Amino acid sequence: MDLGLKGRRALVCGASKGLGRACALALAEAGVELTIVARGEAALVKTAEEISAHAGVKVHVVACDIATAVGRERALQALPAPDILITNAGGPPPGDFREWSREHWIAAIDANMLAPIELMRMTVDGMMQRKFGRIVNITSAAVKAPIDALGLSNGARSGLTGFVAGLARKTVRHNVTINNLLPGYFETDRFATFIEARATASHASSEQLRQAEMDTVPAGRFGDPSEFGAACAFLASAQAGYITGQNLLLDGGAYPGTF
Repeated sequence: MDLGLKGRRALVCGASKGLGRACALALAEAGVELTIVARGEAALVKTAEEISAHAGVKVHVVACDIATAVGRERALQALPAPDILITNAGGPPPGDFREWSREHWIAAIDANMLAPIELMRMTVDGMMQRKFGRIVNITSAAVKAPIDALGLSNGARSGLTGFVAGLARKTVRHNVTINNLLPGYFETDRFATFIEARATASHASSEQLRQAEMDTVPAGRFGDPSEFGAACAFLASAQAGYITGQNLLLDGGAYPGTF
């Protein structure tokens, strides 16, 4: 399918690796010119070179922390009027809520709620004026099925989800859609780190924990980041103009509910 995106321009956050990288690659394959953002410059430049060589599109890089006002300003100086915005930031660490201070909560909310909202504030009016815009927020399956150890993420990302539910109904009339992608377990470096941390804390082997988590997924496997990227590219496509304010869960069937 031609996604109708050739020549469009996208700002993709957290794009040096993992699910952000997969989204950037899928958009590049659809002919989108990219500006990719992450904190680590070396990994970001490497990703840009690989995507450009693979898809033959321009890929610009901005090494910055998108959770800060300075980082957001730098990203939007590089691409002031994106057609597509993919927000993404690494989740806060797991733990017991009794151990979290106000500073822990503020850091989580800054990265996983306020940063995406600020990026939308800075871009959505231009999208509406141009009569095209696609915003996709990478959140978490924990929004749908909270994980007790991920309370910081549960809270911050749920706040973003509630905000999007209202805004998305105001922008769609102007062909600007806003949706959230909720990943379950995918084969990424972050997931591997999560398993290793749990193994250390529980004195179990990482392979045992990995298999235990896989057993909870009806698909019998973890997701491939390319599957996530393809879903992101479709939500950004010309054909997805009638989809807005939705939370698309990609978890191999792990969530057991009907709704």
